Amino acid sequence: MDLQSAQRPIEDLLAEYVHCVDDDRLEEWPDFFTEDCLYRIISRENEERNLPMTVMYCDSRGMLKDRIQSLREANVYEHQWYRHMISAVRVVGETEGVFTVHTNYTVFRTTNEGSTTLYNTGKYVDRVVFFEGGPKFIEKSVIFDTTRIPTLLVIPI
Repeated sequence: MDLQSAQRPIEDLLAEYVHCVDDDRLEEWPDFFTEDCLYRIISRENEERNLPMTVMYCDSRGMLKDRIQSLREANVYEHQWYRHMISAVRVVGETEGVFTVHTNYTVFRTTNEGSTTLYNTGKYVDRVVFFEGGPKFIEKSVIFDTTRIPTLLVIPI
């Protein structure tokens, strides 16, 4: 598969991914990833300096499932909803069937009180592979622009 023919299925993968999170279908979230995967949320500063400190780090689909189970059963946090806006999806390369994708994102957060604020902005740097059932993330790096996140990060970005 070439870069051009991979573009649309990867855009669809990203759209389904953010709708899954925004619609609170978080039990389905790990299904967007391969079994052996990497999901990390890291500040732009740490990424640019090649510092390993992340806000969230999961290196398997099992860890992603544990994250959601913990969120549902153990974490105590203010109920909130996300609304993602994604743009400028670019398939920038392919090596041995693994596509590298850069996408800008913005996340708005709405609380129980009804207030909506800009919560997080940055870019996704993804590595995507194709299977018979369609594309999946083998790696998803969420690189946020600021040096801090204003509240507890419990829901994936």
